[in-house]
Amino acid sequence: MDISTDPVQRSALVTGANKGIGLAVAEGLLKLGMTVFLGARDVDRGTASVAALTALGLDARFVQLDVTDQRSVDAASATIADDAGALDILVNNAGTLVTPIRPPSATSLDEIRRTYETNVFGVVAVTNAMLPLLRRSAAARIVNLTSDLGSLTLASADENFPQLLAYNSSKTALNAVTVAYANELRSEGILVNAVSPGSVATDQNGHAGVLTTEQGARLPIRMATLASGGPTGIAVTADEDLDHHLLAW
Repeated sequence: MDISTDPVQRSALVTGANKGIGLAVAEGLLKLGMTVFLGARDVDRGTASVAALTALGLDARFVQLDVTDQRSVDAASATIADDAGALDILVNNAGTLVTPIRPPSATSLDEIRRTYETNVFGVVAVTNAMLPLLRRSAAARIVNLTSDLGSLTLASADENFPQLLAYNSSKTALNAVTVAYANELRSEGILVNAVSPGSVATDQNGHAGVLTTEQGARLPIRMATLASGGPTGIAVTADEDLDHHLLAW
């Protein structure tokens, strides 16, 4: 499979980019010479992150973006259209984990709804809003941040699989969303893939992960810069050899 990078990409949007993996992905793309829009709900945190990056001479730009608010999503799309005119890369990084490990029967519908609002519906909302801009690119790429916990293959093989009904099933749904968009956009040359960055130390897991955010950002960046003819509609979970590190759906 062709996993080389494409040099014609110039602009990117990373959601949930004011901290953690999102911030590391944004910084990595910036260091490749791109203009990167950092999407974040919190204006103060987002602008502070952009200020730190621009102080390094990088072309970082803040865009207020709450993926659960359609008006915010539409406004972000309009801002990017006015500023850049097109978009080469969309990294759907924003995600949430609202419940601790507990039996599925103890998980409330409200917890599931809140999780899906960000992890599934938010991805669809942002992707749809950015598609007109991505279609103006010569090498558009969409990367969705998933998790091994969304794998039905892995879950069905292990009775001790972590019981996180809301989060796990939202990532399973996100995997299905990824395949659906990959199939729709395949003929247009827009590559759509899912990435599980591994056990990264972030706020979401109380910084209990074993990887740094920079390490967790490597694979999303790699998939965001695939050359034309690269894979689409796959989920990957390690970056040493993509042919042998595909995440089992």
